[in-house]
Amino acid sequence: MESLTEQRMSTPRAAGAAGIAFALLLAAAIVLMRFAVPAGDPQGATIDPSRRWAVQVALEIVPFAGIFFLWFMGALRDHSGDAEDRFVATAFLGSGFVFTASLFVAAGAAGTVLQEATSSVSFGRSFAYTVLTTYAMRMAAVFVFATSTIGRRLGVFPRPLALFGYAAGLVLIVIGSGVPWSEMIFPVWVLVVSLHILRAKLRRPA
Repeated sequence: MESLTEQRMSTPRAAGAAGIAFALLLAAAIVLMRFAVPAGDPQGATIDPSRRWAVQVALEIVPFAGIFFLWFMGALRDHSGDAEDRFVATAFLGSGFVFTASLFVAAGAAGTVLQEATSSVSFGRSFAYTVLTTYAMRMAAVFVFATSTIGRRLGVFPRPLALFGYAAGLVLIVIGSGVPWSEMIFPVWVLVVSLHILRAKLRRPA
């Protein structure tokens, strides 16, 4: 019984560590892809051959980002325990899984960029951009809403953090692909939440 208690008490730290790793990896992948594909119309943009390495590195990063995100989800859900609302928990799990799947699909489609870098119009590039900014980011918005709601109801998120989550989710679900770099909001939110979890863990008395 004591070991199970200690394991549950260590869950917030695991969630914070996994969240930080995911946020940094996803942000790095987004920056690399934006660096490789010039700003503007993603369907008509061409890739500088000297920057193809950025696409390759980003594709190598994405699977690890997805793994850490699943770990982040599991640790957060274990932290909420049996007190979570089933409706919100369903939105939490569903949006998280769909986001991860969409992220992997977008990465797979983006891999065609390496074979079609000389083409001015690439189906793979356009498809990857649409899946990431239109579908994955909107599922990320639902995940942000659900997590903020659970955190606020359980009292583990302070009011400013919950409001920040609702604002971030609103931007992701409304703006979507309309504003370049708007997808960076999600890893920033995960990083802020993870740092809050680690800070709360350090402040908690033994």
